[in-house]
Amino acid sequence: MKLQQLLSLTRKAVDEYGLIEDGDRIAVGISGGKDSLTLLYALSGLRRFYPKHFELEAITVDLGIKGMDFTPIAEHCHELQVNYTIIPTDINEIVFGIRKEENPCSLCAKLRKGAFNDAAEKLGCNKVAYAHHRDDIIETFLMSLIFEGRIHTFSPKTYLDRMKLTVIRPLMFVAEADVKGFRNKYHLPVVKNLCPADGFTKREEMKQLIKTLQNQYPGFKEHVFTAILNGQLGGWPERIPRTR
Repeated sequence: MKLQQLLSLTRKAVDEYGLIEDGDRIAVGISGGKDSLTLLYALSGLRRFYPKHFELEAITVDLGIKGMDFTPIAEHCHELQVNYTIIPTDINEIVFGIRKEENPCSLCAKLRKGAFNDAAEKLGCNKVAYAHHRDDIIETFLMSLIFEGRIHTFSPKTYLDRMKLTVIRPLMFVAEADVKGFRNKYHLPVVKNLCPADGFTKREEMKQLIKTLQNQYPGFKEHVFTAILNGQLGGWPERIPRTR
């Protein structure tokens, strides 16, 4: 995927769901993976020409895993002219050492988001951007249906009352395959995830199930995503028709 296509799909989400307003200060969560680095690249590019002025802050929550080096990301943020902050934590020790969680992802995500949101608030941000893409939205929809018995998935925009922050998901129209292509084409400085639970999650199981269904029923993912967009799900903002 070329930069022009990434910017087009990002702007489509921003315009159709009103994700960015004039004067916004947006914190971008940088895990070191391909998704968050692609999001940072997209928003830094959009910032140059979007009619509504906004500022960016890049934030990494360091989980305290030995061997993780975020120097390449710091250098990348400098090239993009985006301020970069690393928040040190003991989340890895809490989840795996103290709590010894059998299913660590839920607690880790909760602690990580809490640290990220706190940092965003201290840096004067009114919005936080998560790098969930189209495949994430589809996977979460099916996980909620299968494991929780409810029709739910990530919303493009969610207001957090307690933190007074708005969560936005500008990559919602971008497929994971295109994110991988963008990473390779533009040589994004991905930092390998050293989490011991990486690759052994329910989400990974869902990816494999969707892959099987997509192979058996071509168009499966596109049909599910279209159903989500047209389903008037609870918590989703009204879609704004784009004008040309």
